[in-house]
Amino acid sequence: MKALITGATGFVGSHLADKLLEKGYDVYCLTRKTSNLQWLKGKNVHLVEGDLFSNDVLSETIKDMDFIFHVAGVVKAKNKEGFEKGNYLTTKNLLELTLKFKPGIKKFIHISSGAVCGPNPDDSPIVETYIPNPKTTYGRTKKMAEDEVAKFKDKFPVIIVRPPAVFGPRDTEIFIYFKTFAGGLNSVIGLREKYLSLIYVEDLVDGIILAAEKDTLSGSIYFICSDKEYNWNDIGNVTSKLLGKKAFKVRVPHWIVYTVGAIAQFFSVFSKKAATLNLEKCFDITRKKWVFSNEKAKRELGFKEKYTLEESFGKTIMWYKEMKWLK
Repeated sequence: MKALITGATGFVGSHLADKLLEKGYDVYCLTRKTSNLQWLKGKNVHLVEGDLFSNDVLSETIKDMDFIFHVAGVVKAKNKEGFEKGNYLTTKNLLELTLKFKPGIKKFIHISSGAVCGPNPDDSPIVETYIPNPKTTYGRTKKMAEDEVAKFKDKFPVIIVRPPAVFGPRDTEIFIYFKTFAGGLNSVIGLREKYLSLIYVEDLVDGIILAAEKDTLSGSIYFICSDKEYNWNDIGNVTSKLLGKKAFKVRVPHWIVYTVGAIAQFFSVFSKKAATLNLEKCFDITRKKWVFSNEKAKRELGFKEKYTLEESFGKTIMWYKEMKWLK
């Protein structure tokens, strides 16, 4: 089986490539000239040089594929146009090329995000039938991409996967939490507890592959997420146990978060790079609940988490130490 992965040089995409190789797939990875290939070096993958608008390269590649895993996306951008191009227009182009050059594709798997739903309106986990209410430009453009995928559900088989916050080896985002904690500081946003779903990257890619291989209804959406919801107290306790140290817990009021976000957003105007923290990101991290249900994925795909939080955090921290990211 031949599979094309977009975003294969990234955190999730590279782990997906590893798992597909392990399962005997012939893996093709779309990579830009400027891509860092550190996670693909020495692996038996085909590197396809181009981007998601390189139509000549894509059309030649797509026509031979059995599966397309569209993992690529933009989580940070300078403006709305950057998000639309990176999340919506790229998806639209890839779908149109697939219809034109490989309408008999076995399945097109689109990796979306829980951000399309927005935070929980109440204490119940969000399920797939919930009407999305994205609150950020990132969430809105990922929803636009989902809507585009849905338009093709009667043309060839398509599936949408919505992960929550993803962690594991190679991740640089949640790594910041571990690094800060190892340095003796446990910063917690807000004065009240917050709850979230998580997913270990190995469990996520297992779920993505199940979504590809199982006989599912075209257009189906699945949350691939943890069985449990976690609060930052749970996360801090597990981290403390694994690192063998305690960190000084500091609760950061929302107003301070927004002040820092506003300053970072202002100065990003004078930079070529998008701000890591801006006002929309502040909104995300100050919500009470980002919790989803994986019941549909368990029922229809047979999805099951392999690792507990302690096991997956342990594997992640061990990797960070092996790579000298953590001491």
